[in-house]
Amino acid sequence: MEFSSSLAILAKEEPLMLIECLCQDEWKTGLKTIQVDTLTKLRKAVSELEKEVNTPSNFLEFYSFAFRYHLTEERQKNVDMETSCELLNLILGSEYPSQVDLLIDYLKIQSDFKVINLDQWVGFLRFFKEISFPDLENYDDTQAWPTILDNFVEWLKEKRR
Repeated sequence: MEFSSSLAILAKEEPLMLIECLCQDEWKTGLKTIQVDTLTKLRKAVSELEKEVNTPSNFLEFYSFAFRYHLTEERQKNVDMETSCELLNLILGSEYPSQVDLLIDYLKIQSDFKVINLDQWVGFLRFFKEISFPDLENYDDTQAWPTILDNFVEWLKEKRR
């Protein structure tokens, strides 16, 4: 899909530029590029884009893009906790509902972190994919997990006692 490839490249290379250029004219140009001129065609294009995004090779790129999209200042490297929680729920909530709900609960009550960085953000996805839940049996705190996830695991263990 030509438009989505261009959008992905733009998002990766110039995330601030993407925010600025998604206005009505660019939206119309993008729709023309992918030959979408009816709601039916738009639904089909969105469905195809969802399939493309959900392939394993593209999902991490999309997941990272969702984070970077919320970096609105030129040198910004973190996303506020409220936005991060909403994004987690929106992007991963249907795939990992229990894990996301508990992580969001933890993020809202903890006081060590006020923002989330990209390393932590990507770590959340890796954690959900790799760690058995709810037993956390294969969690190894000697691996290179972000501290926020080590703290989350400790919180979960304490919660179960």
